[in-house]
Amino acid sequence: MNATMRAMRLHAPHQPLVLDDVPIPQPGPGEVQLRVLACGVCRTDLHVIDGELSEPHLPLIPGHEVVGEVTALGEGVSGLESGQRIGVPWLGWTCGECDPCRAGRENLCERAEFTGYTRDGGYAEYAVADTRYCFPIHDDDAQAAAPLLCAGLIGYRTWRLAGGDEPRRLGIYGFGAAAHILAQLAVARGQRVYAFTRPGDEPAQAFARRLGAVWAGGSDETPPEPLDAALLFAPVGALVPIALEHVKPGGAVVSGGIHMSDIPAFPYRLLWQERSVKSVANLTRRDGEEFLALAPTVPIRTEIRAYPLEEANQALEDLRQGRLSGAAVLIP
Repeated sequence: MNATMRAMRLHAPHQPLVLDDVPIPQPGPGEVQLRVLACGVCRTDLHVIDGELSEPHLPLIPGHEVVGEVTALGEGVSGLESGQRIGVPWLGWTCGECDPCRAGRENLCERAEFTGYTRDGGYAEYAVADTRYCFPIHDDDAQAAAPLLCAGLIGYRTWRLAGGDEPRRLGIYGFGAAAHILAQLAVARGQRVYAFTRPGDEPAQAFARRLGAVWAGGSDETPPEPLDAALLFAPVGALVPIALEHVKPGGAVVSGGIHMSDIPAFPYRLLWQERSVKSVANLTRRDGEEFLALAPTVPIRTEIRAYPLEEANQALEDLRQGRLSGAAVLIP
């Protein structure tokens, strides 16, 4: 009889996750098996569960901010060893053959597979992953490291597409897991951070100020000076024209989310004077290598709320309702 493990699984969209007993997955060629130490809870998980990302592999084990210890190696694997601590991100597999892959833009792979969406993820006691998309984790605190695997990596790519540390005045819309990580990096680089939260969310605004934001207010407020760039982590399309209104000529508005509500029509004058709107798609290995090396030098400190694996639905609901400062993390 095969050994089994506990896993929180999605059987149909719009339904709560179910705690199931399932076989422990075995690594195939080029894969590694890991014992999950912690798995972050991301807004993308909500998009999958709510059916907004409409092609999940069902039944599905969600979770793509996975930190674990290597327990078995598949055929042909080298460079990893038993007991080593690794992280597994959203981008879980690429073909290596399509035009984007050959051009070094693997984040746009035409046949990409995604952890916790088209591949089983980390809301479980064990997981398997493609070794090409595993990153060494040197942090002894697995819970603190987990949010770096998506909130951190996608936040970093969003920041890079907005010009990295070039913009002096940086607006951040939606002050959740990604924003609380990125704000620390921006402040360390000497940028002035302007945090936009849900209107009236004074705890989130106080949290942003504590992390170094020079100003914090509702997304319906005007910042005290024009922004050089704006990063959007809230999945609200109406924020795009609002952010454009607050960005100076030549500035960029970059959306870091994988899903967003429809963007309303807006006058051309908001886009004129070489303002730009960009989106972030997934991540590359370069993003992971750069950011995970950079994070300890800031140093970035994640603020988390830990939940037992079986309370995954509660963690997701707390995220949905905006009850979290920082990130939620499941502990199998």
